[in-house]
Amino acid sequence: MNAPATPAAADLASVADRFLRPGTLQLGAPPPLSVYVHLPWCLKKCPYCDFNSHELRGPGGAGVPAPEARYLDALRADLESSLPLVWGRSVQTVFIGGGTPSLFAPESIERLLSDIRSLLPLAPGAEVTLEANPGTFERERFRAYRGAGVTRLSIGVQSFSDDKLRALGRVHDRAQALAAVEEAAQAFDTFNLDLMYALPGQTAAELDEDLATALAFAPPHLSLYHLTLEPNTAFARRPPVLPDEDTSAEMLDRLVELTAAAGLQRYEVSAYARPGHRCAHNLNYWQFGDYLGLGAGAHGKLSFPHRVLRTVKWREPARYMDEALAGRAASQQDEVGRQALAFEFMLNALRLRDGFELALFTDRTGLPPSAIAAPLEQALARGLLARDDGGPAGPRVRPTARGFDFLSDLQALFL
Repeated sequence: MNAPATPAAADLASVADRFLRPGTLQLGAPPPLSVYVHLPWCLKKCPYCDFNSHELRGPGGAGVPAPEARYLDALRADLESSLPLVWGRSVQTVFIGGGTPSLFAPESIERLLSDIRSLLPLAPGAEVTLEANPGTFERERFRAYRGAGVTRLSIGVQSFSDDKLRALGRVHDRAQALAAVEEAAQAFDTFNLDLMYALPGQTAAELDEDLATALAFAPPHLSLYHLTLEPNTAFARRPPVLPDEDTSAEMLDRLVELTAAAGLQRYEVSAYARPGHRCAHNLNYWQFGDYLGLGAGAHGKLSFPHRVLRTVKWREPARYMDEALAGRAASQQDEVGRQALAFEFMLNALRLRDGFELALFTDRTGLPPSAIAAPLEQALARGLLARDDGGPAGPRVRPTARGFDFLSDLQALFL
């Protein structure tokens, strides 16, 4: 294996001048570092999707392959130019998202992971997740991803109902979803199923059937998302008829009940896992860890002793490739302000059932506990948070059942 590349001295000096200079924040040791890689193409844009995804279209609308080789070249150039920002740090997790990453050939994923390993040290046993769409499923393809270095597959099933899949604009059907999950269970030691609820016209009985089908595979991890109408999507322009709030709340209660009975623990608002199968990559997000974002439109968060940096890469794939190959992958690099830091930490950490230790807030933001003392007391008084003062690492706060039910109200207290 090649040794990780060394950034040029001039690049390291530039980072030192810009981001290692003294400041008012006092952060603790650097948090765990993850890498997120965005592969932006998909077969068809779903009407509810507001991600940076782009349909593969050729002349007259005919499908054409994604420019895999050039995009991989751009990703490597993006990573090379980012090295001075993360020099000396090892990577704990890698997440390849999209779009539909499983449109990329296993050989391309193997090349991508090889490039990451050659430029950055991956921790032993690093979690490597790939998002996959049942509409791109081939039995040998899933096994080839495992051989390429992927350790965890996340399958965007959304529903096992053909009617609901058509309503969601998905390119796969029930039979493809069942085959993809069956193969993932055989090819991977751990995998995730994405399901959505409160779908157009969905009844409680239909939800029960969807969940029963999913649980029959004994999945190590489930992500269960409420369908929301995001701005600038086809559903926002032409809204479907969705279950009302009371029905949606009853559906969530049912999901929590049935997953618990099946041995899955709800450890985050939308995430349910068996012991030992929590998503380490997403946990790092929710605990306000660092992540290097690579690819079109990818966001990143990186910590330095006295500041936190947010990065954004060029959004449109063609421009991203041009800019990245010219050494200019980032369209934005901004320091996060003190008030925004406190809110962003709470926005993430309050999604966790176990909450967080107050010491972690100071380590990850560089701010004293007094920065959130007033809204914290409000949340405690309103029964949205509970506090435990007896932990070995000091006081811990966590959302109550009521806080989980009204998470947006809880998070808004820290704005």
